[in-house]
Amino acid sequence: MPLLIIPFPDLDPVLFTIGPFAIRWYALAYIFGILLGWGYARAIIRNERNWGGPAPLAVADFDDFILWVTLGIILGGRTGYVLFYNLPHFIEHPLEILQVWNGGMSFHGGFLGCVVAVIGFATIRGLPVLSLGDITCAVAPIGLLLGRLANFVNGELWGRFADVPWAMIFPRGGPIPRHPSQLYEAGLEGLALLIILGLMVRAGALRRPGLILGTFAAVYGVMRSFSEFFREPDPQLGFLWGGATMGQLLSVPLFLTGIGFIVYALKHPPLRSP
Repeated sequence: MPLLIIPFPDLDPVLFTIGPFAIRWYALAYIFGILLGWGYARAIIRNERNWGGPAPLAVADFDDFILWVTLGIILGGRTGYVLFYNLPHFIEHPLEILQVWNGGMSFHGGFLGCVVAVIGFATIRGLPVLSLGDITCAVAPIGLLLGRLANFVNGELWGRFADVPWAMIFPRGGPIPRHPSQLYEAGLEGLALLIILGLMVRAGALRRPGLILGTFAAVYGVMRSFSEFFREPDPQLGFLWGGATMGQLLSVPLFLTGIGFIVYALKHPPLRSP
């Protein structure tokens, strides 16, 4: 046991209530993640230095795309959680599938939902699919950062047993000190990935369609797999094939797909010369 244990800041998951309606930190993370990502995407599109000239899509196009990607995140994230993490339970209790407010979202499902949204919207509008995907991935870490911070506030998705000085005892995690793995993921999948992709955007990576998308998928896959070594597996699943967690197994095809997009982007000439 560590000599010092940081007390968990036991915050109320509900920020405030208005009559029968509760405003939760987790919901605000989604809302502000989408809004801040939207604003950042508009700035990326407007800055012609990022593209070496006018962007291949207009700000108004991305404004219209926001509804599509929001639905992709929510529907894909919930569907992914149902299929990947707790299918037997939801087969027995199908009405609970709609109870999103009780938690249960999957990043990998949300990513697939966004892919469907990008392909569908770009096809209808006649926009370049990879460029729209690049912009979406460049801003996605904002939502990941806020989402993991909300997980921490909720005291959920805690880590494994830890004897490090910053270990915490989570209210619903039993009496043992644990890694604050939500903060690890916020820092790696959120802040670090946002900085990496931001530097790539400034360096002209958007001139190679698919490069940002591929980097996002590959780097996220690595960071998520690393973070899973500190995160307690979902109790209904536990450790799976080879001692891996579901998050790690789902990250393997994501990583390989990302590498494929990176290779594709680098093999093709840039849209414009720097």
